[in-house]
Amino acid sequence: MSRNPGCTVFIGNLDEKVPERVLYEILIQVGRVVDLHIPRDKETNRSKGYAFAEYETEEIAQYAVKLFSGLVRLHNRTLRFAISGQDKQSSNGNIPVTPKVNPIPPPKPAQLMRSSDTPASQHTVALTERQPQSEKKAARARPMSAKAVVVLCATSFFVGLLLSGRMTLLMPPPSGSVGAASSGHGSRLSLFSDDCEHRHKLDEGNPNDIMNEVSRTHQAIQSLDKSVSSLEMELAVERAKQNGGLGAAVPSKRGRRPPRAFVVIGINTAFSSKKRRDSLRDTWVPRGERLRRLEEKGVVVRFVIGHSATPGGALDRAIDVEDAETRDFMRLDHVEGYHELSSKTRTYFTAAVATWDADFYVKVDDDVHVNLGMLTSRLARGVKYHEPEYWKFGDEGNRYFRHATGQIYAISKDLASYISINQPILHRFANEDVSLGAWLIGLEVEHVDDRSLCCATPPDCEWKKQAGNVCAASFDWSCSGICKSVDRMRAIHSACGEGDGAVSNNFAAAAAA
Repeated sequence: MSRNPGCTVFIGNLDEKVPERVLYEILIQVGRVVDLHIPRDKETNRSKGYAFAEYETEEIAQYAVKLFSGLVRLHNRTLRFAISGQDKQSSNGNIPVTPKVNPIPPPKPAQLMRSSDTPASQHTVALTERQPQSEKKAARARPMSAKAVVVLCATSFFVGLLLSGRMTLLMPPPSGSVGAASSGHGSRLSLFSDDCEHRHKLDEGNPNDIMNEVSRTHQAIQSLDKSVSSLEMELAVERAKQNGGLGAAVPSKRGRRPPRAFVVIGINTAFSSKKRRDSLRDTWVPRGERLRRLEEKGVVVRFVIGHSATPGGALDRAIDVEDAETRDFMRLDHVEGYHELSSKTRTYFTAAVATWDADFYVKVDDDVHVNLGMLTSRLARGVKYHEPEYWKFGDEGNRYFRHATGQIYAISKDLASYISINQPILHRFANEDVSLGAWLIGLEVEHVDDRSLCCATPPDCEWKKQAGNVCAASFDWSCSGICKSVDRMRAIHSACGEGDGAVSNNFAAAAAA
C-alpha cells in the first residue's frame, strides 16, 4: 500500500466472497485508483472483511469517502468508507491503518441493514441514505482529533461553495482514468458528464442548473447499478459452471474452462429415432473428420439425448455403441419421455452453457432439414435473438401467447445463461416451445420475425434457392417437421441444400459485411 495515508481510503464491512473487480468498478467512479488491496486468508483465499484503495490525491480520497459513505450496498452489506489512519480514535481502533494490522471481523447481522429478497437477475447494489448505527455511535464515543476538525471545516467550506453555485459539483478525474480502467467491459457510465475534460460551472443563482446536475448524478448511480448487476450475472454464470448445475452434460468437465464456439446446435432426438439420425448424417450433419473441422470453425453439432428410466439398460447401451462410432452425441442427465420435452429443453441449454462458451445456442428437431451455412451467416450478422414467430396455437379457446415454433429456434448466450441460472424456478408447460416463450416473457428480448429463416419443403425451398434466397431450415407445417423425413430427407437436401463449403463462404461474407 501507499506510504501516504491521506490518499488511502479504508473500505470496511466487505463480504468475504466479494470479487475484486466489482469493488474496483465502484471505486474508479471518482478518480484513478493507484492501488487496491484486499487482505485475504492464506488458506481459504477469502476476504478478511476490509480493503484499502489508494487514490492519486488526498482531495479525491476525501471526496470518495464523502460520496460513498452510507450509500453503497454490496452483497446485502452497507460498505464503510474512511480515510486510512484518520479515524483511529473516533472508531475505538476498529479501523486498521495498514492491511497487516487490526483486521476487522465481519459485522454482526444485527448491524446490517435488512437484506433484499430480489433475485440474482436484479440489481445487487442498493443505495440508502441511512448511515450505519455502529459508525454513529463510534463517532460520539471520543472527541475528534485536531486534524479531523480541520478536515471537517474544509469540507463544510467546500459544501458551502457548492450550494452557492461557485464551484463545480463534481471534480474531474485524472485524464484517461475511467476509460482505461473500464476498457473491455462494454460501455459503462461514470459519475461525471460526457465532457470530463472541462468543468461545468453552475450559473450562480440558477436552480435549474443544480437540478440538472442532480438528475445527471441520479442517472449515473442507476448506470452503476446496472454495471454491477451485469458483473454479478457473469459471476453467477461462472458459479453455475463450476458447480456443474442440474442436468450437466455427461461426463462433467469441472475445473476446465469451456471451449469457445460461435454456435452450438443441439438436435433433439429419441431412442427410437436412429433412422432419422442416420438420414441427417447422410445429408446436412457432417461425420467424422468433417464434423471436427466444422467445430474448428466454431460450429458445434450434437444429437441431444438423455437416459432411459432404467439407466444402463438396453436403450442406453444402444446409444453408447452408436456414440462410440459417430462421436456426435450430447448426453444429458435427464429421463427421456415425450411429456418431458420442456424439462429436456431446459436441461439442454443448461448443459450447453456449461460445456461450450458460445455466442448462440440452437435447438432443432431431428426431422428438419438445415442449411448450416445460411444459419450461421444469419446469426453472424449480429442478431441478438433470432426466431420465426408463428401463431401455432391460434384456435379459438386455446390461445397461447406468441412464441417460437419448436422445430428450430436460436437464443443468445445471455438468454441461455439466464435459463441455466434460473432453471429450478422456471415453470414448464406441456409444450417445450411454449415453455421457452414463457421463460422470456418480461425480459428485454429482441424478437426478430424473419419469415425467410424457414420455409416449406420442395417446391417452396427449391424455388427460393433458385432465386438466391436459400432457406436456413425446411419442414412441413402440417407435420411439425418433414413428413416421412427418413424417406424424403435425401431428396430435400438435393433440391434445397446449399452445397459443400457453404459454412466457410458464408462466414467470410458475413465478416466482410
